[in-house]
Amino acid sequence: MLLELDDHATAVAQARAAGRRRAFSVNAVRILLVVAVLGSWELAATYWIDPFYYSKPSAIWHRLVDWFTNGTSQGSIWTQIAYTLEEALIGFVLGSVGGVVLGIVLGRSRFLSDVCAPFIKAANAIPRIILASLFVIWFGLGMSSKVATAFILVFFAVFFNAFQGAREVDRNLVNNARILGASRTAVLRTIVVPSATSWILASLHSAFGFAIIGAIVGEYSGADKGLGLLINHAQGTFDSAGIYAGMIVITVIALLAEWLLTLLERRLLRWRPPVAGNEARI
Repeated sequence: MLLELDDHATAVAQARAAGRRRAFSVNAVRILLVVAVLGSWELAATYWIDPFYYSKPSAIWHRLVDWFTNGTSQGSIWTQIAYTLEEALIGFVLGSVGGVVLGIVLGRSRFLSDVCAPFIKAANAIPRIILASLFVIWFGLGMSSKVATAFILVFFAVFFNAFQGAREVDRNLVNNARILGASRTAVLRTIVVPSATSWILASLHSAFGFAIIGAIVGEYSGADKGLGLLINHAQGTFDSAGIYAGMIVITVIALLAEWLLTLLERRLLRWRPPVAGNEARI
């Protein structure tokens, strides 16, 4: 018995060591790739291509340092980040709630889904840039028009996943619950929603990115502050370093949001057994 315990402990230790070695190798290769790309870009912009159009990493770094130390042409960089982030968060929350509720309701009601299907498909087919322009006319240059654009982008991303997740619920499980006397509300709360949770959480990873895109697109259409306005101003002054710097700030925000959503997903899905192949997840 003691020998078996020692063998198990040794195997666990070896597995952890192998995991640490693999993580080190992966991170080392990632760093080398970033260094290679940035180094090649810097050399190309210095000797072969025109940095006025393509900029270069050193100029982008100086622009970021200037923004975070001296501010931007539109004011403090933190004000621009906070404004865009607020628009994206409000649109993300409203769009996620609306997409989940309507997706589950239509996913559990075939009659309602058949009635609404052509209208939802038609609404989803409308180009978002056109809607952003309309929202500026309807709601003005303030935050409301950007929230509306973010809401539309998030809603459809979450809706289709919630709809599919509600449709994929095991019918035998639902029928057994109904035979045992469970009401429709109880079935929805204890079976349908938990079963669709993984679908919904999967959509949230991309939905926040869509929320940021919606806020930026709205700010491009018309705004008095925000990262989209900052990038638009950089474009108007042919400041390629400023455009890249704005893209980097947005990317960092999106990656932080992705990290937080991953933590939330792990917490909510602790009950689910690990799936083979999770190591290959992006």
